[in-house]
Amino acid sequence: MHCPFCRHADSRVVDSRTADDGSSIRRRRQCPSCQRRFTTIETASLSVVKRSGATEPFSRDKVVSGVRKACQGRPVSADDLALLAQRVEETLRGSGSAEIDAYEIGLAILGPLRELDEVAYLRFASVYQSFDSLDDFDAAITSLRMERAEREASAGPADTS
Repeated sequence: MHCPFCRHADSRVVDSRTADDGSSIRRRRQCPSCQRRFTTIETASLSVVKRSGATEPFSRDKVVSGVRKACQGRPVSADDLALLAQRVEETLRGSGSAEIDAYEIGLAILGPLRELDEVAYLRFASVYQSFDSLDDFDAAITSLRMERAEREASAGPADTS
């Protein structure tokens, strides 16, 4: 790490702490040449391998913009989308791989989006999973209905006392 003041090629770590959400490390460093201190923030990189074979850094903003199209006209807030993108990133980082296929990002989006808004989920899934016919929509809707019925059955009867 080069010193930002004198450009010396080395620095000494004085203190390390995890940053706000635990996904990065904040380090206080000191230059052995000029003795000045500075702070660095380090995060683990996560790369996306696109269909073309090109790689690019993972971007929560791209997740949000892709999902925002499916959520047009739905009661989904910007905060909801930001939380969804955060959950997707946590899932991807949890896989332990530094490179993720773009396809896997779409799969990681489907679960949280289904919980957030079923209509937006169907819109996203229809494009992402290349629905070709009404039968594909019907199968997805049937699956959603079965999952909802299972959730309601496991929740038990509502307490009316």
